Amino acid sequence: MKSELNHSGVIKTYARWAPLYDLVFGSVFENARRMAVEASQRAGSRILEVGVGTGLSLPYYSRDTRVVGVDISEPMLRIAQRRAADAGLEQVERLEIMDAENLVFADASFDAVVAQYVVNTVPNPEIALDEFLRVLRPGGELVIVNRVGASAGSRRALEHAFQPIAQRLGWRSNFPWERFERWVERSARAYLIERRPVPPLGHFALIRFGKLPDRVEAGRCAVLNVM
Repeated sequence: MKSELNHSGVIKTYARWAPLYDLVFGSVFENARRMAVEASQRAGSRILEVGVGTGLSLPYYSRDTRVVGVDISEPMLRIAQRRAADAGLEQVERLEIMDAENLVFADASFDAVVAQYVVNTVPNPEIALDEFLRVLRPGGELVIVNRVGASAGSRRALEHAFQPIAQRLGWRSNFPWERFERWVERSARAYLIERRPVPPLGHFALIRFGKLPDRVEAGRCAVLNVM
């Protein structure tokens, strides 16, 4: 599937968003951020947040965790670095510029990988999902907050019509659940733990994927709590 987005365009777009991001998206997505952090901490103490942005979620992590944050946007990351330093967030191990589709970490480096509002903003979502799964330890969790597009009907038509505008704003409006399903089937190591709607308006979902241990076959793992 040809991408409507490209890396240079994403970098330029989020450089423009950086001064405004907290004002526009800070409070509207706060509950979902807290939910994602809570879910990730149940999976373990070593956590990677991909697309950490301006670091809005960093204060929510427990001081018992060790958090690494990465983002492709240098202006966004500079704000996150100031936020962590000003608040004395000792749980933040480091913050680095990095492409979600090319993580430099070794395999199985983290107990949990968090990606909030990321999958529908990268040029190649399935490549990014593969990378998230690669750096996740077997038995760990991938915690995603993402827009889930409609599969049919008038809402789907509206999402497709809005896509040219969404692209200029830096994301996809039409990202159906079937893309996640196809990725899970292809990966053979991921399985769905939970999917539930989060504010605002139920167009976004908290999605938790587990990574199977090496000795367990994908088809033997149950799917739980699907909404």
